[in-house]
Amino acid sequence: MKQIIECVPNFSEGRDKEVINAITAAIEEGGEVKLLDVDPGEATNRTVVTFVGEPDAVLDAAMRGMKKAAELIDMRNHHGAHPRMGATDVCPLIPVSGITLEECAALARKLAERASNELGIPTYCYEAAAFTPERKNLAVCRAGEYEALPEKMNHPGKAPDFGDRPFDEAAAKTGATAVGARDFLIAVNFNLNTTSTRRANAIAFDVREKGRPKREGGKVTGKPMKDADGKTIMIPGTLKGTKAIGWFIDEYGIAQVSMNITNMTDTPLHRAFDEVTRAAAARGIRVTGTEIVGLIPKRALLEAGKHYLRLQQRSLGIPEADIVKMAVRSMGLDELKPFDPAEKVIEYMLEADKAGGKKLVDMTCTEFADETASESPAPGGGSISAYMGALAAALGSMVANLSAHKAGWDDRWEEFSDVAVKGREIQDRLIHLVDEDTEAFNRIMAVFGMPKGTPEEKASRAKAMEEATLYATQVPLRTMKAAYETFDVLEAMASKGNPSSVSDAGVGALAARAAVLGAQLNVRINAAGLKDREEADRLTGEAAEIAEKACKREAEILAVVNGIIDK
Repeated sequence: MKQIIECVPNFSEGRDKEVINAITAAIEEGGEVKLLDVDPGEATNRTVVTFVGEPDAVLDAAMRGMKKAAELIDMRNHHGAHPRMGATDVCPLIPVSGITLEECAALARKLAERASNELGIPTYCYEAAAFTPERKNLAVCRAGEYEALPEKMNHPGKAPDFGDRPFDEAAAKTGATAVGARDFLIAVNFNLNTTSTRRANAIAFDVREKGRPKREGGKVTGKPMKDADGKTIMIPGTLKGTKAIGWFIDEYGIAQVSMNITNMTDTPLHRAFDEVTRAAAARGIRVTGTEIVGLIPKRALLEAGKHYLRLQQRSLGIPEADIVKMAVRSMGLDELKPFDPAEKVIEYMLEADKAGGKKLVDMTCTEFADETASESPAPGGGSISAYMGALAAALGSMVANLSAHKAGWDDRWEEFSDVAVKGREIQDRLIHLVDEDTEAFNRIMAVFGMPKGTPEEKASRAKAMEEATLYATQVPLRTMKAAYETFDVLEAMASKGNPSSVSDAGVGALAARAAVLGAQLNVRINAAGLKDREEADRLTGEAAEIAEKACKREAEILAVVNGIIDK
């Protein structure tokens, strides 16, 4: 899975559009990150920028933004309503997909060190990236704001984590930056069938982590109770990692519970929806839908869709788009206005932005066949083998999904769902290999265009050809391995699945064998071009073993299939 992170730097300039535009242009330079939002504030004199991309690209973009801010913003002349201590005041990294919070914390520390070493900016590490428990709190790092830096720098216990030195002219201009890592924040509103803000607030207090004040006599009108230190005693709500309040929306004429989910692990989106629904029902109110503010990671919708499929005892081994639709419908994400995943899900936005030329797997069946039949040598047998394997896996998942939904088999839905999920995972890998096989061919063709006029050029060309040929041999071997895995799914469905669909399992076995043997031909022909004969023999030997086993598995499955059909 591709790693995607979000970066939300806050720059201490919210009034000068030329400065803001220069900073965002620097961030976007190279086109390797996607700029999602630019939110300037005149009173705060602060601009919040949001962009996403792969880790290395995001770190480089953040460095460019910090550098430009350091050039154009002089903290000696800065004034604004928002707390601040540097030209780039804070710079948090947030996991979106394929990466953990801990990994983001390590990246944040790396970014903080780079900012200090390469740009001369003193940096503090906060939240998940903090080196000490105290500095997890941003307010501790930023205590006293910019004006306190002369006293804090080069002071034990107060100095920055990187760039510890006496307060000099460079630090006076740039100030200091807090670099951190935090979980993704989901801003969500739950729509209610009431106009009462007071009741919406009551629901919010029921569920938010902070809860509500404990009152004398347990009455709403009772005085808030205090502890021995004089602090208000709170009755915690039911949802960790959440902040919430009730309000009335004039635009829609309804009350909402407005919530920030700050910890998706403790409180996934679907759990928040279910709990607000429960709390609302206890007060005679119904949640009619949900509104996502801004963007959302794909995993939030996939987790939600799978959750509601489980509640319905439905198979989870269905296309990703259908899982997302289940989430949208279950939580009423399209109640107030259409919900387009391509515009609301970060990963889908990035995919659309980087799509460029049309991938083979995005073509229609007719387009794919026509492209194969054209004069172009790619796609060829390798891509076709991968696609046959994907179809074999899809047939296995289909039988599993039909079996999970078969009348009288309700107690076995989870058994079949697990098989369908496995088939779906194999299918996704093989679908990826359809285009990767063509990419492997293109790498070899690119080598032919390399210069070969000098001994150095010839050596470089020979090395590149060996690497490209090895890659072109490894890709079909991966296809063989993935296609072979489909036999486990197909065998289970031939022997235990819906008997009415047993022929589909048989067709899947035939397709899986064809995929394995077809990919083997590509392994052999590409391995023949390798200079490293020991590696070539190893790869072809492994391929031969898989092919032999595939033929046996196919025969075994077909025997089961034919036995059931002939009864």
